[in-house]
Amino acid sequence: MVRPMKSSLSRLAAVLAAALALPATADVTMPMTELTVGMYRIEAEVAATQDNRTRGLMQRSAMPQNHGMLFVFTDARQHCMWMKNTLLPLSVAFLDDEGRILNVEDMQPQTEDNHCAARPARFALEMNHGWFRQKGLGAGAKIGGVERLGGYAR
Repeated sequence: MVRPMKSSLSRLAAVLAAALALPATADVTMPMTELTVGMYRIEAEVAATQDNRTRGLMQRSAMPQNHGMLFVFTDARQHCMWMKNTLLPLSVAFLDDEGRILNVEDMQPQTEDNHCAARPARFALEMNHGWFRQKGLGAGAKIGGVERLGGYAR
């Protein structure tokens, strides 16, 4: 049965209106997790699929304080990140299987420079630019909660 075009257009308009009503920082397709480091609590979106890892924080105009995105990779390698179509400055911490920071890289918006893990990393945690430095966190610090997420990568 073919539905009248008006009904389909009305439905499409409703879906678009609902999507536009979402805040620019929301991404309802990625699950959230709580991470900790020292006395700090982080609310992180979990990018565990190839599509989510590819999209990352592209087109976001802002991110709340103490929020981030955790990239969960299928294997530990010297993964690299870039900022194509990413509008806000970020810092990324590359993490080993246990959640220990290997290195932190600062990244500028809308650039295609590679920012790579110093050694094979299983995770990458993106936060607002300077977050790790402001908290005094660098190589060796442990991000709690990531180790339980390694099996989610697809």
